[in-house]
Amino acid sequence: MAGSVEVIVKELNLENVDPLPEDFDTTAIIKDPLPPLADEARESVKSGENGVVMKKEREIVLGRNVHTMCLEVTEPDADDEVTGEREAHMASVLARYRRSLLERTKHHLGYPYNLEFDYGALGQLQHFSINNLGDPFIESNYGVHSRQFEVGVLDWFARLWELEKNEYWGYITNCGTEGNLHGILVGREVFPDGILYASRDTHYSIFKAARMYRMECEKVNTLTSGEIDCVDFKAKLLCHQDKPAIINVNIGTTVKGAVDDLDLVIKTLEETGFSHDRFYIHCDGALFGLMMPFVKRAPKVSFKKPIGSVSVSGHKFVGCPMPCGVQITRLEHINALSRDVEYLASRDATIMGSRNGHAPIFLWYTLNRKGYKGFQKEVQKCLRNAHYLKGRLRDAGIGVMLNELSSTVVFERPHDEEFIRKWQLACQGNIAHVVVMPNVTVEKLDKFVFELIEKRATWYNNGTVQSPCVASELGKENCLCNLHG
Repeated sequence: MAGSVEVIVKELNLENVDPLPEDFDTTAIIKDPLPPLADEARESVKSGENGVVMKKEREIVLGRNVHTMCLEVTEPDADDEVTGEREAHMASVLARYRRSLLERTKHHLGYPYNLEFDYGALGQLQHFSINNLGDPFIESNYGVHSRQFEVGVLDWFARLWELEKNEYWGYITNCGTEGNLHGILVGREVFPDGILYASRDTHYSIFKAARMYRMECEKVNTLTSGEIDCVDFKAKLLCHQDKPAIINVNIGTTVKGAVDDLDLVIKTLEETGFSHDRFYIHCDGALFGLMMPFVKRAPKVSFKKPIGSVSVSGHKFVGCPMPCGVQITRLEHINALSRDVEYLASRDATIMGSRNGHAPIFLWYTLNRKGYKGFQKEVQKCLRNAHYLKGRLRDAGIGVMLNELSSTVVFERPHDEEFIRKWQLACQGNIAHVVVMPNVTVEKLDKFVFELIEKRATWYNNGTVQSPCVASELGKENCLCNLHG
């Protein structure tokens, strides 16, 4: 497979992206690399619980957060075309923005994006408007597409999830949310009167789908780990035995990185009287969908089981530089969505019309470079580093939790909003998390822990003030407050 990459690159005459001109000031940083608070008045310090000194949380105000730092678009002067000053100015702005990205990347820990990639060989393709209109398996009249790459990527994932070429349909989505929207839509089309079941720790896009499609939705309780509570799931199923079930199964929840037990979900459905022709399961594998196949103890996601669709993000563990994803479903289901589009000379069953034709090429390129063995090594590295971080935090007296099959390390929420923004931590209530991706090194984790320990000494007055209790969020065994530590 690696040889095929070299052949394609040679045939396309691809070259590395040209470096920025030497006279650009790349040391300067665009104003305020840390996003400012929506209301600067909220920067004032207040006294929190137990006398802890902390800054107020950032307020989300529609239309105001980014306007405080946006780059204005100005009309060009008449002589700009001659002088070229405008081009030089824009290039300088972009150079400073690049420097800001480098700075922000150094402190990126809270969101599940793999920032370790090298796609220099694909730079020349950015000169083309590559658009994968319509059905990936039917070529349209628009000739500047990348369907040959897209179908190659889909075949790879179909093999991973054990579905034959003639039995699946799928496409490269523009993001993980689109994959979820499509998976739930297929379920709704198969069972128009079905009820959607999703755990409370499910990604917000599933509940967005319920609102968009006007579906009845049952929120199922979760365990402390974040996994779906199948006892509560069974109770809710028993209340609606007269209607088909559409279930979202999480292969890694958003906040705690919990993996729902697919086999237990199926068993619960069967025990409640739902035959395989009365339920549809969508597996949201946005982050861990590509990691789980390489974890021995993980529940296997396979179309040999009675599932309807699987989605995974391409910009997370895979490491694609633009948001994208993969959505796979059974071919037998897709006819309910498919419609002929004369304008395209194709059929369409996707959520979006135009689709990014560059994304499949980036995915194809990295799949060829890494392969199954490469991903397996990266999974092992992520899990190893996640356990390392958990150990460092616990040794420092910080309440922390790590699910067995996850690289998402969950811990007590830092009190300082500026610290949260600096490290780009994702927070919910009293907890925050770090998602250990292939680009997250031990050195980066050490720097984060060192700074966190320093800050906590100030927040808790060197131990004289009690640290918060997170037993309800992380479990008593993972809380290190005075009561449970």
